[in-house]
Amino acid sequence: MIPWNRLKNVAGHVTIYVVKKADLFFNVIRLPVDFGMLMLAGLAAYLLRTQVLASLRPVYFQLNLPLITYLSLVAVVSLVFICTYAISGLYSMKIRIGKAEEFLKVIIASSAGIMLVIIFIFLRQALFNSRFLVLGAWILAILFVGLGRLLVRYFQHVAVTRYDFGVQRVVLIGDDAVAQGLIEQLTQRPSTGYRIIAHWNTPQLETLAALGDTIDEVLLVTPHYADLTIVDLVDFCHEHHIVFKFVPNLYQTLTKHLDVDTIGTVPVIELKRTPLDGWGKVFKRVVDIVVAGLGLIILSPLFLIVAILIKSETSGPVFIRQERISEKNKFLLLKFRSMIAVDPDGSADSLKDSLLNLNERQSGPLFKIKSDPRVTKVGRFIRRTRIDEFPQFWNVLKGDISLVGPRPHLPNEISHYEKHHKKVLAIKAGATGLAQVSGSSDLPFDEEVTLDSFYIENWSMGMDFKIIFRTIFKMLHDHSAV
Repeated sequence: MIPWNRLKNVAGHVTIYVVKKADLFFNVIRLPVDFGMLMLAGLAAYLLRTQVLASLRPVYFQLNLPLITYLSLVAVVSLVFICTYAISGLYSMKIRIGKAEEFLKVIIASSAGIMLVIIFIFLRQALFNSRFLVLGAWILAILFVGLGRLLVRYFQHVAVTRYDFGVQRVVLIGDDAVAQGLIEQLTQRPSTGYRIIAHWNTPQLETLAALGDTIDEVLLVTPHYADLTIVDLVDFCHEHHIVFKFVPNLYQTLTKHLDVDTIGTVPVIELKRTPLDGWGKVFKRVVDIVVAGLGLIILSPLFLIVAILIKSETSGPVFIRQERISEKNKFLLLKFRSMIAVDPDGSADSLKDSLLNLNERQSGPLFKIKSDPRVTKVGRFIRRTRIDEFPQFWNVLKGDISLVGPRPHLPNEISHYEKHHKKVLAIKAGATGLAQVSGSSDLPFDEEVTLDSFYIENWSMGMDFKIIFRTIFKMLHDHSAV
């Protein structure tokens, strides 16, 4: 075991995030670039109003708001926008984000900035000279800042890839598949800014000392060596001002979503199955409530018509309530009844055993029959058009399920799930989902689980909206549901 007093010293150092020189430089560059783009956006809005649109609507504010005075106001507003960008994490040194996520943050932060400006104008009870300047500057700010950040990304890629600007020279230590995979990734993607100058299967302090100033980092990928050897390696790196990083020995169980925190003075890592957390989870719930509420109101006349058709064809309830599981919670899923009413709850589940020989989903625990004899004529129509699922808006509104997520599961199905299938229970089930819009009726069960697992591990609000739009398109053009 590593002595506790030495472990505290090691832990206190190795958990410090180290920013690569290239990342530091270009993160600093982004701030003046953003400010310059905001100024250009303000100038473009002014010229667009006074020079281009003046023929459509005369300009009355130029005497009261000359260009020089206007630009001074734009400079102050730009500083407000810079503050909202900083609060939203657009200048964070810790996290690299993708282009789509960065642009979404620019939209949100710019919208927050313009709202602060509008609130200030309102509180002062002042009449601004042109509403177009406010609206136009907001839209152009998003476009210009987004463009500026794309240019910074491009120049960073060129500088790091072609000219080795700010690269980190790394000694990688490890003898397992993780180490080999990391070597391949860093070799194939020079834009990461890492250059491997040596790869050792075991720590070699004497050779490391001989390399001297030619290395910037030591990356320990396989930390199963003797404790004292690792402590000596860390001490050497600290003494010679070399960055030390390591891959946790729980790597095989890690997802790409984790949080680093401390309990007392001890660093801990929280493993997360999904990025669906924090404000993202709150925003997803708000969207669920708004869309489900509007859906129930707008579709209420259709609900009445379907109810009359169902009652006119067969006796029994209009709705059926099926027990389903979302995450670890049982709930009653509401649907229009599409089968003959045999059981007390209005369903026909008691006939399922007699139809097992007709099940077309032999590869998994699901039960699907395309020409199910239990389905009524009205039921076949509302199934093909997915109308039978519209009452699920009530489940969404209640919070039983979300608009988008894995398919809600039957308790008797889950009892037959294998270990890797149960990962789909990590988040709340959905009225629609990636598997559903990818042809869930025809997909093998394992492929359906793969799609749901991909959604869970890569969730974003943008993905939710894409799935919702694909669901609407599928409802209008695909009538193959069983």
